[in-house]
Amino acid sequence: MLLTDKDTTRLPGGGSGHFSPPVFANRTYFLNTAMLIFCNQQPLLTESVVLMSWIEIGALGMLAGVIGTGAGGLVSLFMNKPSSRFTGTILAFAAGIMLAIVFLELLEESIDFSSHMIAILGLTLGMAIFYAIDHFLPHHHPVTPEKTHQGGYLKKGTLLALGIGLHNFPEGLAIGAGFIGSTELGTTLAVLIGLHNIPEGMAVAAPLRAGGYNHRKVIWITALAGAPMGAGAFIGAAISSISPLILGLSLGFAAGAMLYIVCDELIPDAYESAGAHFSILGIFCGTVLGILFTAWF
Repeated sequence: MLLTDKDTTRLPGGGSGHFSPPVFANRTYFLNTAMLIFCNQQPLLTESVVLMSWIEIGALGMLAGVIGTGAGGLVSLFMNKPSSRFTGTILAFAAGIMLAIVFLELLEESIDFSSHMIAILGLTLGMAIFYAIDHFLPHHHPVTPEKTHQGGYLKKGTLLALGIGLHNFPEGLAIGAGFIGSTELGTTLAVLIGLHNIPEGMAVAAPLRAGGYNHRKVIWITALAGAPMGAGAFIGAAISSISPLILGLSLGFAAGAMLYIVCDELIPDAYESAGAHFSILGIFCGTVLGILFTAWF
């Protein structure tokens, strides 16, 4: 449902202004129009929602997931393994960016759309759900070395692909909620989570390759492991579009999900691979860049 700038004019503070009906109307449009006519309030949803449909958001989420894990599979097949210090520093850098986004974007917008208590509730739900998934489903940190017998490589690769695929679904929810908050926030989350999926794709590809799968099968399986992110992004966008309160809760959930990924995966793996000093440097540089992102965009 692509609209023109004329169609998406927001009415600050419920004041009067031009608001032309779009060519393709849906439940979101009617809800916002009713709020304007009967309640003299501004539309519930931000401009990014009007400019992007749920299907488009889901497609972008799937693209981020498939490209991320698929790229990891390609890296595992055609490139030499990067040094542990380099990998750990990059993970720490990504962790720093995510921390800035969590506290300066996600939680701030969650509070703006709802309240402090709703933001805290969403944050708690996000971390609790990711903890439960991490506890009950097979998911191994991508840079942690593990020894596996030859006969178990294919089983290990299959379980890793399943576990990472299931993990990608709630990550997609975070992306969908981010796009409802703003196009810039959703794009940032999609890129960061896509980059986060590259080492996970490498983790899936390595045992499959050692188990005898050809390159085509390895790439297909690693790419498919990222596909559930698209379904998560679609559902996250749909749920977040119900009301400002639900949007605030969803953004808090996204913050909790990102915070759990940072604390449970990125920082521990960075310290294990690159050591304390390089990890701290990466976190610092990433945080500074994240702050600049929030200031510029």
